[in-house]
Amino acid sequence: MSQAADTVGGVGRVVVVVPTYNEADNVSGIVARVRAAAPAVDVLIADDNSPDGTGAVADALARTDERVHVLHRPGKEGLGAAYLAGFAWARQRGYDAVVEMDADGSHAPEDLPALLAAARDADVVIGSRWTAGARVLNWPLRRLLLSRGGNLYARLALGMPVSDATGGYRVYRSTVLDAIDLTSVRSQGYSFQVELSRLAHRAGVRIVEVPITFAERERGDSKMSPLIVAEALWRITTWAVQDRRAAVRRPRRSGRWP
Repeated sequence: MSQAADTVGGVGRVVVVVPTYNEADNVSGIVARVRAAAPAVDVLIADDNSPDGTGAVADALARTDERVHVLHRPGKEGLGAAYLAGFAWARQRGYDAVVEMDADGSHAPEDLPALLAAARDADVVIGSRWTAGARVLNWPLRRLLLSRGGNLYARLALGMPVSDATGGYRVYRSTVLDAIDLTSVRSQGYSFQVELSRLAHRAGVRIVEVPITFAERERGDSKMSPLIVAEALWRITTWAVQDRRAAVRRPRRSGRWP
């Protein structure tokens, strides 16, 4: 495969990382949609030893498509750990950008070309549910309020100009992943996405948001739980306190001259 065939204009070599755990019913469809929407990108399925046979389905896909790869992980360690493993895999192989995408179809692969187009002039692109032009389909009012409220809290507490800090449909340039300290990341779920938003913002990189159509999964079980929500609230509060303490300790400039 030639280098030219591997590249997305203005972005370079791109891999879409799709973490899976018990997504046997969804993974074939989502890979097919990615390959149709963005034929120049590769796909990495990072499977956490799913008991429903997702790993075997992924292996079958990889045998028939050289752009599909599989990373078998020893067990269920959470979304954040799966993405970190996928980032490491991509960086070792010289990809220029990494995309985060859920396996359940909530992130429409058909929106991927717009995210990649935005990445030509940005370091991080967030597929946002809460910016002008976005749509959220089939979510109950409780989920809508939880997501909108959580994102408002994250934005105010951490001082980040990001509407959807918890959103998991993203493009990261590899230079960003090299610049931030991924070894310090311990979060999972919503808080993983917030933590990476915070680290990218603190690194001073250019973050842009692109409106997407987000839909509730049609098959399989949601991984959302009260524990994931509680972790996100606790970590956001902890980071906010740390940032304020650091700001207080920072020496103030004197108004005197010299």
